[in-house]
Amino acid sequence: MTKVYFVSPRAKAGKGLVDKLRRLIKAAGTVDCVEKGDLVAVKMHFGERGNTATIRPPFVGAVVEEIRRKEGRPFLTDSNTLYRGSRSNAVDHMDTAMENGYSYATVKAPVIIADGLNGKEFRNVSIRGKRLKEAKIAAIPLDADAMIVLSHFKGHEMTGFGGAIKNLAMGLASRSGKLVQHQDVKPEVNDKCKVCGKCLRWCPVDAISLGERAVIAGERCIGCGECTVTCPHKAIAVNWKTDAGLLQEKMAEYAYASVKEKREKGKVTFINFVLDVTPECDCCSWSDAPIVPDIGILASDDPVALDQACYDLVNQAPGLRDGRLGDAGQGEPAAGVDKFRIVHPSVDGTIQLRHAEEMGLGSRAYELVSLEE
Repeated sequence: MTKVYFVSPRAKAGKGLVDKLRRLIKAAGTVDCVEKGDLVAVKMHFGERGNTATIRPPFVGAVVEEIRRKEGRPFLTDSNTLYRGSRSNAVDHMDTAMENGYSYATVKAPVIIADGLNGKEFRNVSIRGKRLKEAKIAAIPLDADAMIVLSHFKGHEMTGFGGAIKNLAMGLASRSGKLVQHQDVKPEVNDKCKVCGKCLRWCPVDAISLGERAVIAGERCIGCGECTVTCPHKAIAVNWKTDAGLLQEKMAEYAYASVKEKREKGKVTFINFVLDVTPECDCCSWSDAPIVPDIGILASDDPVALDQACYDLVNQAPGLRDGRLGDAGQGEPAAGVDKFRIVHPSVDGTIQLRHAEEMGLGSRAYELVSLEE
């Protein structure tokens, strides 16, 4: 059974959360995959400009320092986005990373965008998936000798939640690879539309026009889903063109492809930060209030066990009523209630866990090892 190591957010003088993260890294063997001279990709999600819930730079700096202790050569990386925004090309993406605190001065590592200037630097990785036979994976992380994957665990409007699996799948896919995963999603506009036009700015293919309400041209829409979270009036909802689980199954297969070789060589490990558990992805240009109190930081060499443990801990925690759970009329959900299904009722996020396990990415069975004294 896979061990997943855990530290809580409780802290005191001399034993702050950064100190506890270092202890977690040592106990979990997070940097044991790093050898002298290795080029080490630190897989991040830098967050959209305006998002304030991404992984805090001091945590990233601590990981970078531990890699350097092993005489590795770390760099931070993420792939360009499919939608319009502040991360759809390498120049804007790097600017956004700096603005969100991931500068060399703060974390002591350079930022290198995973799939190049315009998202076209990728390689096809062959897999034997239920849905896909190959995946378009960003070239830079594939070329790295080792990889440490840092994921902010939170909700997600189309996959229920996002953790290590999603960080690998969407975050290491090229822009064309993201399109492959998203193409079964089609948004629809309802009568709540106020014709504010905010959705237009985010559509990467100009598929939205304005009349008495926003109109989405179905033949042009590529299913990136950004309009659904951009709309301030909740007037755009996902309409699944096919089985709602298809996106997650493709995502699990992309996650498998992204670390296929490194997993075989023991050259990749994972850390999830279950802090600021927002209802939506860090791709949003804002961060809503968390749905549960801060839970802690977890680490493992198995991304499936890690995500499963985080999912369980969130659902075992009491819900926070001053946020999206309260909006859903749930008040203060008790421990044991699936918070993600309340926030995103049409999505069963466990599909990604099941399919990732079926693909051989990892195991959902785990032993939680607390490092609390």
